[in-house]
Amino acid sequence: MTTAAVPTAVLAMTGQSIWVDNITRAMLGGQLQEYIAKWSVVGLTSNPTIFAKAIMGSKDYDAQVAELAARGMGAEATFFELALADLLHACDLFAGVHKRTGGVDGWCSLEVSPLLAYDAKSTVDQAVALHARANRPNLFIKVPGTAAGVPAVEELTFRGVPINVTLLFSTAHWRASAEAYLRGLERRAAAGLSLDVASVGSLFISRWDSLLESKLPASLKNRIGLAIGADCYAEYVALHATDRWLALEGKGARPQRLLFASTSTKDPTLPGTLYAAGLAAPRTVDTMPEATLKAIHAGPPVTAVLPLDGGPLRAALAEARAAGIDLDAAAAQLQEQGAKSFEQSWNDLLKDIAAKSGVLAGR
Repeated sequence: MTTAAVPTAVLAMTGQSIWVDNITRAMLGGQLQEYIAKWSVVGLTSNPTIFAKAIMGSKDYDAQVAELAARGMGAEATFFELALADLLHACDLFAGVHKRTGGVDGWCSLEVSPLLAYDAKSTVDQAVALHARANRPNLFIKVPGTAAGVPAVEELTFRGVPINVTLLFSTAHWRASAEAYLRGLERRAAAGLSLDVASVGSLFISRWDSLLESKLPASLKNRIGLAIGADCYAEYVALHATDRWLALEGKGARPQRLLFASTSTKDPTLPGTLYAAGLAAPRTVDTMPEATLKAIHAGPPVTAVLPLDGGPLRAALAEARAAGIDLDAAAAQLQEQGAKSFEQSWNDLLKDIAAKSGVLAGR
């Protein structure tokens, strides 16, 4: 007797790790355990927008907000208390996965303040402090892959802080992040330190098609995000076949894994699985919003994987350039917009926390 294949389990068997891109206290109450036990979910990511929806969209945080307000805690400090409470709980739920996979999976992510996206020193200082405060072996600190953030990636890798590099929108962005990670490892090797420092580089996918929707001919619509992902995957594979990488791997280093982020579809007329199914690739991660995760779980199973050279999906990039699209300028625009979006979410969140603290403290 055979049983029906669980589509998320089939995707995991392609060699891709499924992480969920969401966190709420209600989700931590049982749903996350089900995702881990039955849906092959092996990690979790968060960002300021996700926390804004979680904290302001329910009363689950009110008791802790009131307690912190009574202690005179400011909005930013209150946020990190709330976020750490959730993420440390999630880290503990994933502890078994982290141990079983030898530290490959079982990770959760906490972001430094988006206001630091262009301040490398302050990013390093806050990342080090948050990592030490959390005291969990499976917590990534998210650092933006902006021009200022890249040196922070190198320095934090050298210091042994596990980093999730966020706000990457192109192969060039990813390569800068990967090079910074390698430099950090090489500095550790020169200093006689362990090279077992985990990292992921988060490449944002769906925002490409949203940005270019009005600029592309019909034949290229909804193809650029997939093409960027495929192109970056080919470079990812190539990098980890170089002598430079193999020398580090031989000393105990692990790859900075390519993570596909923003894999939900923004256009409701498109299949919810468009990006997640199209970018199944061994030794990568896909962090999915819950709606995308549920769409994958509903089937049909994903069985096709990206070829090592990225395959035919990459052709759309040359076609876009031939159509007059400046992809480098678009990548820069997307990164700037992404940083501003997180900054806006952060500022709105802190205002909302301050307002909620005032109301709750006055009761």
